[in-house]
Amino acid sequence: MVRAFTPETIDPSVVDGLIDLARRAPSAGNSQGWAFVVLEGASQTARYWDVTLPPERRVDFRWPGLVAAPVLIVALVRPETWVDRYAEPDKASAGLGGREQEWPVPYWWVDGGMAVEHLLLGAVEAGLGACFFGLFDHEEAVLAALGVPAGWRGVGTVALGHPAPDRPGRSQGRGRLPLADIVHRGSW
Repeated sequence: MVRAFTPETIDPSVVDGLIDLARRAPSAGNSQGWAFVVLEGASQTARYWDVTLPPERRVDFRWPGLVAAPVLIVALVRPETWVDRYAEPDKASAGLGGREQEWPVPYWWVDGGMAVEHLLLGAVEAGLGACFFGLFDHEEAVLAALGVPAGWRGVGTVALGHPAPDRPGRSQGRGRLPLADIVHRGSW
């Protein structure tokens, strides 16, 4: 995850290519109930930051280079799309086509995460830096500011741009768990 960016712009066709990768991610029942709001340039990204990180809070913000990202992509899912898809004849036997609450695992979050991961991997392949972060308690305000219709939920935001020098995050020193600690073949 890159948390500092240069102001260098990104060609919109590169951004479109990354969104194209994201939309090719797997989704339960091929539901594809996702959408992406792309904010490009300082005037558009400022609208986002003004809601989530007002200027008075930016003074002490640990990652000031994050605010410099020339592109922000807000990933969205519409849970009702999955519910509707599973009410169709070829999926109705799953018993998930009535209400969101019937889903023991809300696959809109799983599938939305896979779409974001496609986008992140594509950004690395394109030589760009990216950082995914959640909307947390700003979700409702961000969606309202961006004019997102009712029924959509925010998976999170991807900051995208050319990496700038930065200090490592506090969690970076944790390293990865050894493979032997997480792989259980045949049983636990």
